[in-house]
Formats: sequence, C-alpha cells, structure tokens
Amino acid sequence: MKIASTSCICPVLVCLCFVQRCYGTAHHSSIKVTRNQTKHIEGETEVHHRPKRGWVWNQFFVLEEHMGPDPQYVGKLHSNSDKGDGSVKYILTGEGAGTIFIIDDTTGDIHSTKSLDREQKTHYVLHAQAIDRRTNKPLEPESEFIIKVQDINDNAPKFTDGPYIVTVPEMSDMGTSVLQVTATDADDPTYGNSARVVYSILQGQPYFSVDPKTGVIRTALHNMDREAREHYSVVIQAKDMAGQVGGLSGSTTVNITLTDVNDNPPRFPQKHYQLYVPESAQVGSAVGKIKANDADTGSNADMTYSIINGDGIGIFSISTDKETREGILSLKKPLNYEKKKSYTLNIEGANTHLDFRFSHLGPFKDATMLKIIVGDVDEPPLFSMPSYIMEVYENAKVGTVVGAVLAQDPDSANSLVRYFIDYNAEDDRFFNIDANTGSIKTTKVLDREETPWYNITVAASEKDNPGLLSHVTVGIRVLDVNDNPPELAREYDIVVCENSKPGQVIHTISATDKDDFANGPRFNFFLDEHLSINPNFTLKDNEDNTASILTRRRRFSRTIQDVYYLPIMISDGGIPSLSSSSTLTIRVCACERDGRVRTCHPEAFLSSTGLSTGALIAILLCVVILLAIVVLFITLRRSKKEPLIISEEDVRENVVTYDDEGGGEEDTEAFDITALRNPSAAEELKYRRDIRPEVQLTPRHQTLSTLESIDVQEFIKQRLAEADLDPSVPPYDSLQTYAYEGQRSEAGSISSLDSATTQSDQDYQYLGDWGPEFKKLAELYGEIESERTT
Repeated sequence: MKIASTSCICPVLVCLCFVQRCYGTAHHSSIKVTRNQTKHIEGETEVHHRPKRGWVWNQFFVLEEHMGPDPQYVGKLHSNSDKGDGSVKYILTGEGAGTIFIIDDTTGDIHSTKSLDREQKTHYVLHAQAIDRRTNKPLEPESEFIIKVQDINDNAPKFTDGPYIVTVPEMSDMGTSVLQVTATDADDPTYGNSARVVYSILQGQPYFSVDPKTGVIRTALHNMDREAREHYSVVIQAKDMAGQVGGLSGSTTVNITLTDVNDNPPRFPQKHYQLYVPESAQVGSAVGKIKANDADTGSNADMTYSIINGDGIGIFSISTDKETREGILSLKKPLNYEKKKSYTLNIEGANTHLDFRFSHLGPFKDATMLKIIVGDVDEPPLFSMPSYIMEVYENAKVGTVVGAVLAQDPDSANSLVRYFIDYNAEDDRFFNIDANTGSIKTTKVLDREETPWYNITVAASEKDNPGLLSHVTVGIRVLDVNDNPPELAREYDIVVCENSKPGQVIHTISATDKDDFANGPRFNFFLDEHLSINPNFTLKDNEDNTASILTRRRRFSRTIQDVYYLPIMISDGGIPSLSSSSTLTIRVCACERDGRVRTCHPEAFLSSTGLSTGALIAILLCVVILLAIVVLFITLRRSKKEPLIISEEDVRENVVTYDDEGGGEEDTEAFDITALRNPSAAEELKYRRDIRPEVQLTPRHQTLSTLESIDVQEFIKQRLAEADLDPSVPPYDSLQTYAYEGQRSEAGSISSLDSATTQSDQDYQYLGDWGPEFKKLAELYGEIESERTT
C-alpha cells in the first residue's frame, strides 16, 4: 500500500514531498501482499515463502490554523492489493480518527475536518489497515503512521516577567550591565524563523542600550548623575521572524533607578554665622544649631561636626544629630558677660563614609566661622562653693555657730545678698541663718544618737531683686561626745549546773555603746569593789569587749538556792570614761554529764525554754490523761483479781487496811487477834481452789486436838512445816508470816487485845463524867460491859 501526500504547498514542502515519494517508491512500490504458497516439485523439497508487506511508510503534514470552508486534504493510503474495483476497504484508527481526521474507505484519501493548533498538540499517531470488503478479513497487517501539525507564525513574543524594576549605581562606567530581559515565542523554533526573536529599544535612548540577541540592557552614557536625574523608564521590544517585516512583536517596560554614591561633599550655605547666647545659659544645655548641606542621601550624606580652632574651643562643644544631620552647639563652661563678651569658633563638617573612587571630586568636608555674642542678664547670687560641709558637737548649747556660707552678686552692680534656709513645712527647724552674714547657728540641742547628719538648703537672693534665687546644699555632721554609758548587749539567761567545778566558765557576755566608736569600745568589765567578794561567782575580762562568768566553788543545789544574782560594772573607752552597773541572774539547773541542762526550777525552766501558754496547757492535759488511764487500769485489775482468802476469818492471810484514826478499844471487828491466842478458834483449813493437792494432809479433828495441847509457838512451827510440805503453795507469790512474842509474863499482859475473852471487873462508868470529849470512849466501854452482862 502506498501513502501519498498532496499537502505540499510551498516549494520547500514540494521538495520534501518529492523526496519522500521517491524514497517510498524505491523501497516499497514494488512490494505486494501475496499469500504463503507451497509448491511440490519432483525431486525438490518443500519451500516456504515469507509474505511481503505492501505498506509504503511516510509522515503526513497538515497546516495549523486552516480557515478554509472545505476539509483540508492530508494524504492518501493505497494498498498493492487494491485493483481499483472497490473490493479493498481502508480503516483509520488512533488519535483524532473519525473526529478530526476522516478517510474515504474506498479511495484511502485522508482529510482534516477541524482547524488545528500546533501549540496545543504537535502531532497525532494513527493506525491504518486494508481489509477485504466482502469477507472483512485483513489483507495486510495494521500499520502506524504520524500526522504532524505544521507551524505557522501565529504567536508574538512575550515577556513573562515584565514589567521590570532595577537599580544601577550613579556615575557607573558606560556599558555597565543593568538587566537581561528574555522574551519567549510559542511557535516552533525548529521550523523557519517564527520563533527567532530580536531585541530593540523603543524608549530610553541615549541613556541605555540593549543587545539584540541576548536582551542585556547596558548604560550608554558616562557618569550618569543621580542628583541630575534619578529615574528612567526604558521600553524594550522583542520581534520574531529575526526582525523582518511581517514578524510579530511584544514589548515590556524596565524602570531603572540610579542609586546614590558619595560623590558630593558637604557644603555650608554661608561662610560666616553669628549666634547670641545669654550669660545665664546653663552648662550642658544646647545653645545653637548649624547645618551643612549634602546632595547625597542615606549613609553617603552622614557627617560629623567639630570645632577646629577659635578662642571658644574650651567653652563650647559641638555634637552631631544623626537624624537631622545638624551640629548641636552646647555650653561646656558658664558664661560671664563681665569677663568676656564674645567668642569665635571655626566649625568643620566632614563626610564619615568616603568612596575613594570619587576622591578627585573632594575634599569631602567644609568649614565655616561662627561668632558667639554673650548677652548680659541680671544673674542670681553666686555661692563661693557648690556645696558646704560643716560640723558641730552634739549637746552643744542653743545658738552655737556651726559655720557660714558666702554668696556674691556676679553682675557689675554687686548688689547686697540676703540668706535664708529653705525649709519644708513639716521639717523640724534645728538651725537658723543670719540673713546678712550667712552664719548658721543651732536652735535646738542636737543628739548624735538620734540624728547624726542634717542636710539643709540655703538660698541667696539680691536685696534689690528678691526673685532671683540661687541655692546651695549644706551638710552638717553631728560630732559625738561620750554621753552614753555602755550596757549589756542583751538580756542574758545564765545557767549553772549543780555539778559545776570551781573556775568553770558558765557564760560569756558582751556590751554595746550608743556613742561613736571613739567613745565606745574598748569595754572594761569588773565587779563592784564596794561590795563584798562573791563566794559563788567571779568575772573575768577577756580584753576583747567580752567577759566570762566563772564559778568559785564546787557543786550547787537547787533545793538550797535556785537563783543567784551577780552585780557587775562596765566602763567604756571614752574621755571621760562612763560606766554602768548591771545585775546578772544565774539559775541553778540539773545537767547531764556533757553539760546539757536536764531540768531547772519549774517556773524558770519553762520560761527559759520559751514554751507558750498553749503548749504548757497541752502538756498538762496529756499528763492528766495518762494518769487517768493508769488509775483506770489499776482499778480494773483489782476488780477482776480473785482473792486467795476464802473466808474473812482465815487469820493466816487476812490483812485489812483502814485509814481512820482510831475507835479505841471498840475497834475490834477489823481483825480478831484472839485467833492467835486460841488456835482452836481457827476455821477449818482451806486449800487453794486453783490447784489440787497431791498429798493427804492431817485431818481437821486431829489438828484441832493437837492445837489444844500446845501453845502459840508450837502452833506456828506446825503451820510452817505444813506450808513447807504443801506442794500446791507457789513459793514466789505466797508469803505467810507468823510472829511469836514469847511466853506470857507472870505479871500478865497489859494489852487489851484479849479483853474480849478475858473477864474484868473494872467499872468504866466514870468515863461518862469526863465531858463531851470522852463521850465516844464512854459509849464504847459501855457497850462492852453490856455485852459481858448479857
């Protein structure tokens, strides 16, 4: 199949089409599609023939932006199998097939139905195939070809980054590069001159030029001065088709600003200036301004001012205001019209940032002369000193002269001066001043310990012009005299241990003095010589303004004396020396072996510990609660304890305690002593109920019969033997005590213990006659007699 194209319009395109067609004819025109056939020849083997393709390969071209009424012819497809009888059908597929590109399925002609834009799409890839119209079977394999959109000059160059803003230093050399501009053309740069751009300058000559090929803008003049013209607007044009007639063009604006360089020196507008300054101007104040002009801007216009010579160089100074670039003239020393009426200054202004490329335009400084005229004014009095320091002793008499101030009228009139002290309304007035002489005196007695220093302000005015005032500060130091005796530095709580030894240091004391150092230390400590020697304590001066308290004897006792008093004397080192007496209180306390206080007198101890009332109450409450718990515990134990005595009449362990003072012979019920005298009256022997005895004891009737025949001594021995042989008796908590007073005296007993069992014929009726004091005794013996009678 052949591919033919008739879209060759220009001569170049015709030549390309001719070459393409010749190339296709030479290589493919004789290639035809045939079927694979196998021939059987006698004596020969089977031969397979490879099918040959009948496509003629080529590229199609179609012009962009076609505006004709009819579809644009692109080319033609032809197969060698096509005999012209219409049996071959051509099919076109791929990009734009059926929409942009259509094909005549009989002739193979391809047309473009739409206007194409190469800048949107440069080519289309399609596939062609020839099939049998009757059987729809392909006659040849499918083949791919390309339709390229051929460019025309339909896009003008564009500056995508414009407009431009750029700077270049003034006074630059000719040809200095400013900026490179670039224009882009959307046309095909590989075809023709449609995208070949040439630059030119439309506006901005003769100051700037542009390279036609690169678009670099450069300065075209020497020494372009910013002070003459600062801003330039340059218009650059870019034209395609290499700048030929008919080419498309685009333009942009480049705004160029000349930046400043230091090419202008400062200049004073005048060579001579005159300034009036009153003599009353304050030192340090600004008295005038001066300025030199500089055509440059920014840091290139910065300058400094200085006084280079003149007779006022020591009286005035000049500084530079960085904001306004002015020279500020200030006063260094006070002016006096009466001494000098004018001054002359030569002032220079110089740039601080120099550019040595332009040093030939210098020098970059300028000078002018300033004449200063001092004006005469009526000035206030002037004190002889800027401040005064005076001294006066404390306790000085009222009216004592402290010192004097002096002020004079600086004017030529030399008016009289009057003085007064400038007091505030609430100030205490300790001083006054003589209005004519300036002598300062005391009005009250001064106390250095209360106020050691006074600051007062003295004012002076002219007698003829009281409104003009001048002030001066007067400091008055109060000098010390020895008027305060020394005293103890604080209240001392001194403790001595009961086990102290002679010569032991129990405390160290110190002293203070309200007077100045010269009249205070050194301090001397000693005991009063008029008092007798203290046998308990002594005082030792440590010669370092402290003293130690020492014991004189061994051991102290709180029970004998719990507080001692030690009078001491202290003197200072002033002239004359002053002394004072104090009494030290020394408490006796019980201490540990290492000297720690264990306890002191309750009141003193508690007070020395510094406990508060609330803490003491809390401690007492805790002690009361603990005592209550102990008592309750003991009571509960006694109530639960089971008594070992089964019967009240068991005389062995029946011990009764009572605390009444005596009912005399009547009190016989608490303990019946007759049981000791009459063993037969003892109750049957009882054994412990908590332990079963392991041995058989003597029967009761045998014991009683035995007891009747022996006396008390034998009874006690027998009971002792039974206790020793009784295994149920615990040896550690059972104590049986028996006492025997010996054989009965022949004179008989004088005790009344056996009065209840012994007959007596004594009559006690006379006791009732003794009075009320013996009433109880009479009743007691009366009851005994009645019992006997009964």
